[in-house]
Amino acid sequence: MKSPRTVLLAAVVVVAMGGQLALAGTIKGTVTASKKKLLPHTIVYVDSIKGDFECPKEHVLMNQKNSVFVPHVLPVLAGTTVDFKNSDDVAHNVFTPDKNADKFNLGTWPSGEIRSHTFEKRCDKVCDAVMLCNVHPEMEAFVLIMENPYFAVANDSGYFEIPKVPAGGQTIRIWHPTMDAEAQQVNVADSGSVAIEFTLVGKKKK
Repeated sequence: MKSPRTVLLAAVVVVAMGGQLALAGTIKGTVTASKKKLLPHTIVYVDSIKGDFECPKEHVLMNQKNSVFVPHVLPVLAGTTVDFKNSDDVAHNVFTPDKNADKFNLGTWPSGEIRSHTFEKRCDKVCDAVMLCNVHPEMEAFVLIMENPYFAVANDSGYFEIPKVPAGGQTIRIWHPTMDAEAQQVNVADSGSVAIEFTLVGKKKK
């Protein structure tokens, strides 16, 4: 059974080309790891599809609850606005030192309030920006700024599904805060689905 979280975050788009709807299929599969708790932090995405993609009008939420960012990893299409909500009884702050997220600092605010930031910058592939709280230095999360909407978050069992991917050869990659996996090539049919599997391993030292 598909996770509601996966379905919610998976991109669902149809690309128009020359006035005709592009043929598209679904990429689905699983991610495995030595520790099952690592799986929900895995983002699976199509490496490079050029296009003028419309950003979602609705804001996406990253909560602060029990002094933890929820979710820990949040992928968004470039141009998406993220609402940062404080659901604790203590003050929280949100800032990032990363240039690809404009090095913003939203200040500090009390319980129940929301402050927002729009992630405008586009990257060649994917930008990851760390989210921190200067009130609680142990708090950490990541916002991934994606260049196209063909991505999904693996659920607690490692399952993911990316629908409406344009037909043809595609490179599929994963992003994880501490792990890695080899990119894979798939041929997406003009309907139906293609299956793929990833195995997470420790990131190589640069």
